Amino acid sequence: MCLILFYRSHSLTQALAANWDNQGPDSVLEYRGYFATIAQIPQKEPALFPKYWLFIIWDTWDILVAMIKQLDELYRIDNYNDTFALGHYARVMDALDRRSGHMVAFKVMRPEHLSADGDVRWEYRAFANEASLLMKLADSPHVVDLLDCGFVSSPAEHPDDGEIVSFQHDVMGFGTAIEEYAAQGWRPFLSLQNLPRTRNLLYLMKPNHPGVRWRLPSEEGIALALQFANILRLAHQNQVVYLDHKLEHVYWDGTHLQIIDFNSSRQLNPAENGHEFQFSLDVHNLCVGILYPIFTGLSPQKAALRPQPGRLSDVEERYKNITQLDFGVEPTLSEGIKELLQAGAAMQLANVDEFIEGLRVAGAALGWDFPNHYTSPASRDARTQMRAGVTRLRNGQDSLREARDLFREAAIQEGITPELEHELRRLVKSVNEMLTHRVIP
Repeated sequence: MCLILFYRSHSLTQALAANWDNQGPDSVLEYRGYFATIAQIPQKEPALFPKYWLFIIWDTWDILVAMIKQLDELYRIDNYNDTFALGHYARVMDALDRRSGHMVAFKVMRPEHLSADGDVRWEYRAFANEASLLMKLADSPHVVDLLDCGFVSSPAEHPDDGEIVSFQHDVMGFGTAIEEYAAQGWRPFLSLQNLPRTRNLLYLMKPNHPGVRWRLPSEEGIALALQFANILRLAHQNQVVYLDHKLEHVYWDGTHLQIIDFNSSRQLNPAENGHEFQFSLDVHNLCVGILYPIFTGLSPQKAALRPQPGRLSDVEERYKNITQLDFGVEPTLSEGIKELLQAGAAMQLANVDEFIEGLRVAGAALGWDFPNHYTSPASRDARTQMRAGVTRLRNGQDSLREARDLFREAAIQEGITPELEHELRRLVKSVNEMLTHRVIP
């Protein structure tokens, strides 16, 4: 094997020539960007460089060869976990990461977005866009964790064989390799923190009977809105707009918010002006697409909750003409919350800081304390009791589900008497009726 590295000013350039077992330079040249990323030469005199070359060449070659593996060496791909809200860009499956031993969400581009001529469509580039934004916002505890990124060779929608290239957190290398792997017909994937669907707000709030509607308690709604606003504040500080606000992207357990899917989000150019409209639009989409549904149990289109379209054009047009919100279905909702959401829908909030200020005003009327916005002592005490009550409601509903599952399992036992089976099924039905009319989604 003969490898030749070229350097300038005591550092590596991306120029690399190689011959590996007489296969020619192409076998390595396609990875030259990756070599430049991982090869580091100490700042020594040029005369000392050769002693480091052999070590660095072999080290990087071992890493390079290790990049391409069989899919089942790195992941065991299990069942789909996105069936309750199918996305436009990708399918998502539960998977076991064999390196960490943890379950992950394996998100892979749909096969129909590959082009026969190797042209890189927007859906393909969206994976690199999302990986980059997730790393940029990784400091937020409310943004789903990116664990790995790369490409799979399998053309199947549910890949379970073939080869895989894993870039892990090297999102720059992942992004620069897109053209190369698209030309080979490989598809991009992201490995993400696996969030339970039982915390997804669309999954929880989507009605399963006619005339049924659930909403979050205002206490939880304000907490969720504050956490989402903090995500937008961090994003806007980094010139990022989320835009794709819909319940299927929101995970909530009563106290902690996490959001997913940044493939339609946008990195703004800091050198350009006029981003104020984009920031205001992001607040508008939050008020219309997330907060109106959680406080009313209805979609902003004044219909029952359902998955929202997910193409890039849909994201841009979804809430464009919604500037007036109807709160008639929820007449007891706080006036402060209604006024705030309406201001956001009407594009009257210029930025997320104005939204947070309005949310503090609304929260103070419901027993919250904020700087310059304090509640009364009686309201403060009442809110403490209300929070304890909401916690007990959540625990009680969890206990009801556990009891129902026990009844179900007992009812299918072989050898039980018909009388006992009928009683168990009656209990299952009664608990389901209670959960249909539950207080919290």
